[in-house]
Amino acid sequence: MILRSVKAERLKLKHSCIWLAFLIIPVLPAIMGTGNYMMNREILKEQWYSLWTQHTLFYSNFFYGPLIAIYCSYLWRLEHLNYNWNHCMTAPVPVSCLYLAKLIQVAKMTLMTQVWVGVLFFICGKYAGFPGLPPVQILTWLLRGTLGGMAAAALQLTISMKIRSFSLPVGIALAGSIMGLLASNNDMGLYWPYSLMMLGMNANKYDDMLSSQLGMFLVTCILFLLLFCGAGITMLRRQDVKAA
Repeated sequence: MILRSVKAERLKLKHSCIWLAFLIIPVLPAIMGTGNYMMNREILKEQWYSLWTQHTLFYSNFFYGPLIAIYCSYLWRLEHLNYNWNHCMTAPVPVSCLYLAKLIQVAKMTLMTQVWVGVLFFICGKYAGFPGLPPVQILTWLLRGTLGGMAAAALQLTISMKIRSFSLPVGIALAGSIMGLLASNNDMGLYWPYSLMMLGMNANKYDDMLSSQLGMFLVTCILFLLLFCGAGITMLRRQDVKAA
């Protein structure tokens, strides 16, 4: 049943305008970060690592969370309109499959987004004249950022399920990301879901912020993921959501 639900969610995204957001939004922090690096080359001496600090300064802190929120809002928006919610709730599909299928689809899009961010980073590095390939460590940070993003995705999926507005959950994600930046700067990042993507990607840092806390980071990501998934599925079982 879950596989059929995932396939149904995938079909909803086929030829969707959401792919424009997937392609265009990561380009913006890439341009901003590269421009910031080029203007400060005299003090940013570590080439690939310096460029990474500038890319993630904008992407992880201000764009990544809202982009995940856009994916989640879009997936639920289709259900909230035209009485599609009524069809979903009366279909012979467990609500857990409905929720998890959407989460799996968001996970796939998030991973693809991270790959696209890596490609943009490589292109910008070559534009800046860097030799060779980016450090392998960058790939690790992208993968960790994907895991951190999934904790926020589970929360955003639950928020978008309850809020019919498309833009309000995106605004919540932006506010959460800003608060996550503050939490990270005060060594509280592991306790705030929107900080995990920043910590995972080692945003705006040279040295690995999780070198001594990787195990705690992984545990926290899994706990937040399970918590928000459980909350979302429980809400679906106990309380119907009004369709527009």
